[in-house]
Amino acid sequence: MTDPTPFPADHAPPAQGEAPARRGAIDAVLFGPHGLRAGWRILLFLLVAWVLGSILYSLLSVVMAPLAGDARAGMVVQVLVMLLSSILAGWVMLAAVDRRPVGALGFAADPAAGRDSAVGFAAGGAMLALAVLLLTVASMARWVADTGSGGEYVAALALSLAFFAVAAAAEEAAFRGYAFQALVQGIGAWPAILLTSALFALLHAGNPSVTPVALANIFLAGVMLAVAYLKTRSLWFATAVHLGWNWTMQSLLGFPVSGLNEFDTPLYDVRELGPDVLTGGLFGPEAGLAATLAIAAGAAWIWRTRHLGESARMVALRPLVDSRLGAGRVA
Repeated sequence: MTDPTPFPADHAPPAQGEAPARRGAIDAVLFGPHGLRAGWRILLFLLVAWVLGSILYSLLSVVMAPLAGDARAGMVVQVLVMLLSSILAGWVMLAAVDRRPVGALGFAADPAAGRDSAVGFAAGGAMLALAVLLLTVASMARWVADTGSGGEYVAALALSLAFFAVAAAAEEAAFRGYAFQALVQGIGAWPAILLTSALFALLHAGNPSVTPVALANIFLAGVMLAVAYLKTRSLWFATAVHLGWNWTMQSLLGFPVSGLNEFDTPLYDVRELGPDVLTGGLFGPEAGLAATLAIAAGAAWIWRTRHLGESARMVALRPLVDSRLGAGRVA
């Protein structure tokens, strides 16, 4: 008798509902409660940032060709590429994938941006000043006269302010921008803070004169800057904190920044007199225990103060982290 089944015995037809079940499994890998899962969105962001960065690097290399060989010009190109590619890629992802206004990234045209920037700059400078005050009181730092004029001094402060502003914005866009915000939305605030802060420290592992204390402090600074963003949802604020710290350290007080000493401030110079584990040595105060106390104190103040918070404008823009944490919450 002929077998009426049109399929061989070892190739039975798919059971009813098997294809939908397979599609459901694929959807579960790709999508979560907030749409495309954070890991896939971060990979897309990195791809877009790499493409944009490659284009921008080629264009800026042509523009800066007359300064080829100038180490400072090369650094300017690098930070501009990091800044522009991180911001533009974040805007692309927010608009095309997350269906949010580009201002949700954190550099919004917000009436609170000026206040956030001023308070952040003052907070970053105060943290660094606290670390240096501890060294000065302990007779581990003093300043000596140097050559230069008042005009050269003002010009050096202005030039370094512009450079450090771009560099701080670039690092904040890269480490507290879209990728960090998507990660918070996907896995929560503290796992995202710890992971990105570790990457932030790793970025500085090749700097001159780096030490274990320096890397620990940069990790702690990453935590502090992540809290600064989450407290306000403002990259203006986080950037200003970062800028206030770096500019005060090198331009105003004459210390190296993360082992680098790109700007020589006229009129005076600093001398460090104590052990490197306290002063930071050639790496700068960031490699000393005085900075550990200052960063921890600054992070605690940012976390607890009632004078900072998410503005009404940022709430309306719906930052990614708000969908996980709720508007105005840090963690």
